[in-house]
Amino acid sequence: MRKEQRYKEILAWFRQHMPVAETELAYENPFQLLVAVVLSAQCTDKRVNLTTPALFDRFPTPKALAEVDAEEIFPYIKSISYPNNKAKHLAGLGRMLVEDFEGEVPESQAELMQLPGVGRKTANVIASVVFHKAAMAVDTHVFRVSQRLGLVYRAKTPLEVENQLMKFIPEEEVHIAHHWLILHGRYVCKARTPLCAGCGLQAYCAYYEKQQKKLNRETS
Repeated sequence: MRKEQRYKEILAWFRQHMPVAETELAYENPFQLLVAVVLSAQCTDKRVNLTTPALFDRFPTPKALAEVDAEEIFPYIKSISYPNNKAKHLAGLGRMLVEDFEGEVPESQAELMQLPGVGRKTANVIASVVFHKAAMAVDTHVFRVSQRLGLVYRAKTPLEVENQLMKFIPEEEVHIAHHWLILHGRYVCKARTPLCAGCGLQAYCAYYEKQQKKLNRETS
């Protein structure tokens, strides 16, 4: 199947079967989403959502974060991965938001990436979800699923995956396609045991096609 056709069929399937797709992180404003995404690095959204209510209650604004050091933040996030580093990131993030951005979450990816703990993936999430920009955040799910489906080819870095996806996904659908791929990876195309038998994308999936050919060889 040609790549253009594969994109056409896969995107059409998602439009029909997942018309609503959004982040599973709990947040009420751009600042809370930024903090939640920083905390979600190498951690599950479920764990982050269990952690953030008390954190946001104690530190509801960038100013509140800016007024404390990492040691005061740590107890609120000690149950997630890498709490020491993330506490330092949040303390620095609060100070920079207050000192450089008047307490507001900046809109551009370049400015977002100046913030402690914010890399390209996090910046793209904020740009997409908060500011509705055509930004493709590539996390482990997007990286894995896009390659298994055959949407990207020989991509070895998140940036290479991002560039290939952006080339073929219509600009107006980039924001939701990001969530399509994440949710499909989280619940169907799992890392160790993909649920291929119940997947509606079998007919368009390069990985499934390869597995079927391998099975046919072994049983012939």
